[in-house]
Amino acid sequence: MRRLLEPYAADWRSLCRFYDVPLSCQRLQRLSRFNDAWRQRLAEVDFAALDGDGQVDYLLLRNHLDHERFLLQLQEERRSEVAGLLPALGEITDLEESRRAMAHPAPELLAQRLSSLADSVEASRRRVGQVDASGPSRNECHRAARSLEQLLPVFDSWHRHYHDFKPEYRWWTGQPFGRARKALRRCLKDLRSRARGGAGEDSPRSLVGDPIGRRALEAALAHEMLPYGPEDLVRLGERELAWCTREMERASAELGYGTNWRHALNHVKERHVAVGQQDLLVARLAREAIDFVTTRDLVTVDDLCRETWYVDMIDEKGQQTLPYQGYGGQRLLASYPTATMDPAAALTSLRSNNVHFSRAVTHHELIPGHHLQAYVAERSREHRGIFATPFLSEGWCVYWEMLLWDLGYARGPEDRVGMLFWRMHRCARIVVSLRFHLGEMEPPDMVDYLIEHVGHEREAAEGEVRRYISDDYPPLYQCAYLIGALQLRALRRECVDSGRMSDRVFHDAVLRENAIPIELIRSRLLALPLTRDFRPSWRFEASAFEGHDGT
Repeated sequence: MRRLLEPYAADWRSLCRFYDVPLSCQRLQRLSRFNDAWRQRLAEVDFAALDGDGQVDYLLLRNHLDHERFLLQLQEERRSEVAGLLPALGEITDLEESRRAMAHPAPELLAQRLSSLADSVEASRRRVGQVDASGPSRNECHRAARSLEQLLPVFDSWHRHYHDFKPEYRWWTGQPFGRARKALRRCLKDLRSRARGGAGEDSPRSLVGDPIGRRALEAALAHEMLPYGPEDLVRLGERELAWCTREMERASAELGYGTNWRHALNHVKERHVAVGQQDLLVARLAREAIDFVTTRDLVTVDDLCRETWYVDMIDEKGQQTLPYQGYGGQRLLASYPTATMDPAAALTSLRSNNVHFSRAVTHHELIPGHHLQAYVAERSREHRGIFATPFLSEGWCVYWEMLLWDLGYARGPEDRVGMLFWRMHRCARIVVSLRFHLGEMEPPDMVDYLIEHVGHEREAAEGEVRRYISDDYPPLYQCAYLIGALQLRALRRECVDSGRMSDRVFHDAVLRENAIPIELIRSRLLALPLTRDFRPSWRFEASAFEGHDGT
């Protein structure tokens, strides 16, 4: 199977790089043919003759191809919707693909096409401006704006090819191109304004996303090999959130604030280091976490893994969508006030990255979290990289937050408040992101939920929601943190608490499978039989909450 997966991944990436024009019918058709050919090729594999690793790889590829086929169908539906609002976008894709095919239309014909394009865009602008029931919705305008943002660089690149390289085209196309581009920019401005409901860019109402709906959510859950519906996951998030709230009240009482945990949270937020000292703090916290897991023989940490990381600070713009910590290419990314921030934003950054919040999340980003995970993934079954799932990549890190809680990593009630803040944050992510994609919650409501149920600063909550609703993350990404952690928690009960293996053997084995759906990892660790028509069936929530009743 590895000999199949490696060429598949290479061919798939090559096609995606070449057929990269957004909203292109040609792209969708070519990728669909590729998908169909590989589905046929996979059907010819003798599943029973494969070893355990091979059977897992087979199921991974089958699952990937099934989901790719669904996504291509969904993209075609979305392309048709956008084309109905902005028919001119199809003309831009056609112009660029004709250029790549080395077509050489007469310059006067291109000038006519550009003039028609400008007229079409102006007609679309009039429709976008309609505010009655016949006009487009905010979500439709948001989707059209995102598509236009993707195609404008394509349009500019197409123009440069002719304008800079073929002088005879410059005379004919210079003026009509300028008119068409100006119309496209005006149309984009109108679409953005309509998507925001007329609100300014800094208003919470400017937070606009694109809910994918129940059908796409259920397809995504099937792809992640979770035998649950979206409402099931929301209930799990709310169940865990109720437990966290009770624990937060206990820690609050120890700090002298009774059951008013928001006062205790505010107390913890005030315990931050001076401006300019955050990099030193997180480096020290990282070393503490590494010592904790290695001295207890919880997981293998190679010397090279321990050596090859450093701290990098996030700039002011980056903190608009990453207001806390992050990980990127062997760098532990840390947020803290910058010299360009106004006082209010600087205070938010200070409070949001206090000592106890930072201690509770540094190990998530570094060791035993993302840094260790990436280190092992590059050295074990790396051919599975195309199947990476956030339910393992993020779930692994939150699982360690939960395990370290169980092992007494907190030094006192303030540390527990910091750890519980993040755990409540993971719970709330499930609720707000899934309810958003089900059409049950708007972005301003999501911000309010994070403030009310987690205790976020408003600016930080808006930054979180801006990331949740962006197109940069799959729709299940935000709920993957806690749900993946609960899966691993349940699997540890089966493997470690049962006496089958030690913590170190268990954790090393999970890492070596690479970032694949956790139910398939379970099948390997417990030597469970697999079949060609395997479908997920593992209901993990009972054992995940055993001894930890959140009801």
